[in-house]
Amino acid sequence: MDKYPKISIVTISYNQADFLEQTILSVLGQNYPNLEYIIIDGGSTDQSVNIIRKYEKSLAFWVSEKDNGMYEALQKGFKKSTGEIMGWINSDDLLLGNSLFVLASIFSENPNCNWLEGTNTVVDESGKIINQSFPYNTTKYCFYKWNFLNNEKNNIRSFGTLQQESTYWRRSLWEKSGSKLDVSLKTAGDFELWMRFFRSDSLFLTKSQIGAFRSRTMQKSIAQKDVYLEESIAVINRELKLLGDDDLKILKNLKRIERFPFLNKVNGIRKYYSKHMTSDNLIE
Repeated sequence: MDKYPKISIVTISYNQADFLEQTILSVLGQNYPNLEYIIIDGGSTDQSVNIIRKYEKSLAFWVSEKDNGMYEALQKGFKKSTGEIMGWINSDDLLLGNSLFVLASIFSENPNCNWLEGTNTVVDESGKIINQSFPYNTTKYCFYKWNFLNNEKNNIRSFGTLQQESTYWRRSLWEKSGSKLDVSLKTAGDFELWMRFFRSDSLFLTKSQIGAFRSRTMQKSIAQKDVYLEESIAVINRELKLLGDDDLKILKNLKRIERFPFLNKVNGIRKYYSKHMTSDNLIE
């Protein structure tokens, strides 16, 4: 792979003029020499199109037209892409400094790494970092075992997932996994894609900063949290039906260990649990 492999990034946008320019600059401002940046706007009625036009000479493609949701827009963008490395950044989120060079280095130096998640980062409405954490859901079994939490205080069921803003992959994995997003989903299309990726390959992790999720009031991902949960459960149910005997045996053992926590004190069992729940694929 070249020192600077082509990286394709898609940004989808709809009436996000307040944040769109910051997102664009977080990508273009890195001055990565082999970037293919695509923006798909859903027919915005605010100043979004004017902002996009301001940077159109640096874009590989852009369009502003009505669509049937975020995943149809993303699919449209990825069909226009040609890069070896792929990912997307929503129009209110950010790429963090030097992250494209970090991605290029990691994928170039680690041929066995086909998809990668970086440190999870959250920023506030002003772009200030308010939280960072190392990824903890790192193997497919973290999701297969239905690791859902019941938050009694807020009466909201929630669970951890991969941070989409910090996750990138090779085109070869995208093609092996169907070269598509599930456009029938409203909010959990990323989760569904990760589960298909897990069918083919293990996730790699890096402590490097890649992308940041912007936390703000009345955000779609927050307002539709229950929808995301319901869609994700449906995806997991589907994936469980596709598991082979070996995976089912592992899953049964993991559930038994969680049911009887004292078993985890046994060295051999603790190693077994860690092996299947925590990825060893750490790239410094």
